[in-house]
Amino acid sequence: MADLAAARLNMVESQVRTADVTDLRIQDAMRALPRERFMPEGRAFQAYADLEVEYAPGRWLLKPRDVAKLIQALRPLPGEAALAISAPYAGAVLEALGLGVTQIDAADDLPAGSFDIVVCEGAVTRAPTAWTALLATNGRLGVVERVGPVGKACLYVKAADGVGRRELFDGFPPLLAGFEPELGFAF
Repeated sequence: MADLAAARLNMVESQVRTADVTDLRIQDAMRALPRERFMPEGRAFQAYADLEVEYAPGRWLLKPRDVAKLIQALRPLPGEAALAISAPYAGAVLEALGLGVTQIDAADDLPAGSFDIVVCEGAVTRAPTAWTALLATNGRLGVVERVGPVGKACLYVKAADGVGRRELFDGFPPLLAGFEPELGFAF
């Protein structure tokens, strides 16, 4: 277990801090939270590697760098309500930051209500409008959108007059099962 604690510290120092994640609360939460808790049986050794890890069929944890950058862009505040969609690690980090977190799988029915933050750890081709509809005014959605080989981490922000979208950084997570692009034919 001591080796995993050292790996967790090294993950923050070499993958998170060096990626311009300057929010010390996020760094502290990631130092304290055992990421191996989210790994499948026998794969705890991958918890702190610089890669996406499949924790269930068609479900992926983002690289530590990417999840930290995405959470920082969401500007989480204690007391806010968050929805973690197929995002067990991101949800746990947000919970450690003092947010009330509802965890669901992307295949589950969406909960009623509105959220200050919605986050997803797998890639989708485009954020579903049902997800942005869950945002409270000034709510933020963090997700990686991917159609080709390179995805873009995106931040959606809901204002009184609509929803804005901004690209944050490149990411390469696999697409969530059920969110693959629809193939079609164009004339």
